[in-house]
Amino acid sequence: MTPAGADRRADPSGMRLEQSIARLLTGGSYAAIALLAIGFGLMLVDGIGPLTRGPAFDITTIPGDLAAFRPNGFLWLGLIVVLATPASRVLASLIGYARRGERRMSLVAALILLVIGLSVVVATRLEG
Repeated sequence: MTPAGADRRADPSGMRLEQSIARLLTGGSYAAIALLAIGFGLMLVDGIGPLTRGPAFDITTIPGDLAAFRPNGFLWLGLIVVLATPASRVLASLIGYARRGERRMSLVAALILLVIGLSVVVATRLEG
């Protein structure tokens, strides 16, 4: 048996994929934290308490809220980034595995994305 890290050292494309995914996760986390912090700060400035019930989620209002510096836009976008970051990681893995010709791992990543997509569809249907 070879050590777990030996395969990665022998395969520089695998190391690049891991580094790209790490950058994606880090960037997504920082973006989400920044958006949520801005939204929270704007809530404080506007005198909105953390227990105050906000408006329901409506993706079409986010651009206007961001342009007008309303806290709801920043908070909702931050939450979207939090939820989308792991799915983006799976998508990046799928692309990386497909480029490397790893069919089994590509299939696993595609199935995970399918489950995520189906859960979003089911959740939006149940909500409405």
